[in-house]
Amino acid sequence: MSCAENLTKEVPDMAQAQATPKFKRARNLLLASLAPSLAERSDLQPSERQALEARRRHITAPAKQVVFLIPLVRRGDIQDWPAVSARLAATINSLKSQTNPNWRAVICGQDQPEAIHFDEQVQFLPFTKPVDGNDKWDKLNALAQNLKATQTGPSFVMPFDADDLLAPTIVDEMLTRQASGYVVQAGYVLDAGTGQVALTAAQNLLQPGQKAFWKLCGSCAAFRYETAADADWIQSITAHEHRMFPYLAQLSGRALMPLSQPAALYVLNHGDNFGVRRGRVSFKSRYVERFALTDTTTFDVTFPGQRGA
Repeated sequence: MSCAENLTKEVPDMAQAQATPKFKRARNLLLASLAPSLAERSDLQPSERQALEARRRHITAPAKQVVFLIPLVRRGDIQDWPAVSARLAATINSLKSQTNPNWRAVICGQDQPEAIHFDEQVQFLPFTKPVDGNDKWDKLNALAQNLKATQTGPSFVMPFDADDLLAPTIVDEMLTRQASGYVVQAGYVLDAGTGQVALTAAQNLLQPGQKAFWKLCGSCAAFRYETAADADWIQSITAHEHRMFPYLAQLSGRALMPLSQPAALYVLNHGDNFGVRRGRVSFKSRYVERFALTDTTTFDVTFPGQRGA
């Protein structure tokens, strides 16, 4: 199946949706657990209304595939396009290294990268809509809406950044376990500037400053997809910052289950991080320095060559 057709429908430029305050999240979850109709009476964001609609749609069949939605930065917005293309190639290679081949990746951008071989498994979705400023959320919207035309069976859908890597057994774990969704709790953060790597994990009493991967990186969640209505639900979720993902999935009645092993790699300070352009990388660099691994054997086996990349 091809993704070659441009999405030309006129829609307003999209900004990142605001996060719901935590006390409202707790209220909405409580009301939804009693009856979705109670929660619907509250002042809700579009994503929360989509979540409550998804709550009424029960999962009926096992997922057969994992679909990765990859927004790609415009060539004119970055300094080193060959380097960006090379990092995207590494991302795709991490998918091609999966022990289970039942996956598909769709890359959405203005410029088709020369370093990638596109076929039925790795597809390109041209993005031609003029956007003033950051267009990441417009591309995620296009990718989610594209599912309606291209995804014909039950699947897991995972937004994935074009410079992150996936551990090789994750697709197999998703399709074997058949959970209602997945979240990356444990993962790795690599500072390309120093070569240091840190393990992410849920905060605990012994390590109160430690953070789960999903709080640091957007390549952190996989959502169940069955029908075209789920494309609208996924689009509404990915309009938010990634720290809203677990809440919206839980509100949908499709809670995200932690993957059983460090599942993904987030690389900082390689020169064209999206977070750098938003001024959100310095605290992550401090996190890596604070929680740097002294033994990187497992990391080096899972993501070979990355510390020297």
